[in-house]
Amino acid sequence: MDRPSPSAVPTTEAAGASVPSKTDAEPDALASAPVEPEGDAPPRRREALSTLRRASPQNADKPPTIYDVARAAGVSHQTVTRYLQGYEGIRPATRDRVTDALKLLGYRPNLTARSLTTGRSHRIGALTHEIDRFGPSKIIHGAAAAARAAGYVMDIVTLDVSSPGSIEEALELLRHHDLAGVLALSSTDEMTSAFERADFGVPAFIGAEPDDTGGETRSELTTTGFRSLIEHLADHGHRDFLHIAGPRTWSSARNRVRAYETELTSHGLRAVGTVHGDWSARSGYEAVRSLAGGVEATAIVASNDQMALGAMLALEECGLRIPDDISVTGVDDVPDAAYYRPPLTTLRVDFAAQGRQAVTQLLGRISGEEPALEAALPNELIVRRSTARAPGRRRRR
Repeated sequence: MDRPSPSAVPTTEAAGASVPSKTDAEPDALASAPVEPEGDAPPRRREALSTLRRASPQNADKPPTIYDVARAAGVSHQTVTRYLQGYEGIRPATRDRVTDALKLLGYRPNLTARSLTTGRSHRIGALTHEIDRFGPSKIIHGAAAAARAAGYVMDIVTLDVSSPGSIEEALELLRHHDLAGVLALSSTDEMTSAFERADFGVPAFIGAEPDDTGGETRSELTTTGFRSLIEHLADHGHRDFLHIAGPRTWSSARNRVRAYETELTSHGLRAVGTVHGDWSARSGYEAVRSLAGGVEATAIVASNDQMALGAMLALEECGLRIPDDISVTGVDDVPDAAYYRPPLTTLRVDFAAQGRQAVTQLLGRISGEEPALEAALPNELIVRRSTARAPGRRRRR
């Protein structure tokens, strides 16, 4: 399995920026959010928007300041400052005008000046790994976007999981920065354990998917998600299932196995086996080719789309047609899933929500609070052409 290279220098990310290099895919929320069209706004709102446009500087050579925002919104600069600091006692109409002015001018706060004024850092260090994988990369994107929306800069350091000292090396890099907190994003048991032993020196939150053991931590993916997937297959007459699971050292892989087995049991369906891969297309291919007795299932449930892709190639080489002879499903809905041959039925997972939630937890600890931890992972069943009615039961080789 390919490993991300160790990071020698932290990558500075404003939330939503690309990992690990800077991107223009997700511009700043204040700069990019559309201003309400005048034709759709109430009369007073239209008048305010028109005033803002007339007051906004044209072809300005320098970034807008809070004084520009105040002038455009028709308020004092103190009001703009209170708004940016999260002060709640601002009248709704005034708040709307300031919001519109910020969007129209594309104002971005000067975090260095704010830190000098408040005496508080607005930088977050983020430790992550396996960002060549779809889920971890989307999680860090969501975390970066949430950090930026809260007015923080995020320094991202990718870790080499094969190097025991990589965490301490990363922390040493981050200690050269004045950090408000550290977000440690983990996917594997080994990395989670290493984070739990680390001395971060500042408020920290370890973002790792907890094991679903039947308590309140069960996520939407392993409850409603797998239920909808298995019900879709059962409604098409499938009774015999094969599961291609992820690595045993990933909590997310274990959770998906539990969810799969739970749903098969509750629907009275038969599991003909579980083969573990490493999330790669190659491992999905090898999982199918390793079945010496042939494929007895009429449906394969792969724990991610990449392993489903590999399985589909192996099935084709075995002379099985998808979905005429066997149905195949995945999880994640990677961008290429709609272009597999045939297009893949899968669970679309909002990994970015997991990253946003992790930042919310960290910011709570920085401010001395701790929001309730929610088991997120919103998802949606996406039905494409890799699933169909089950054929008559027969042994498949």
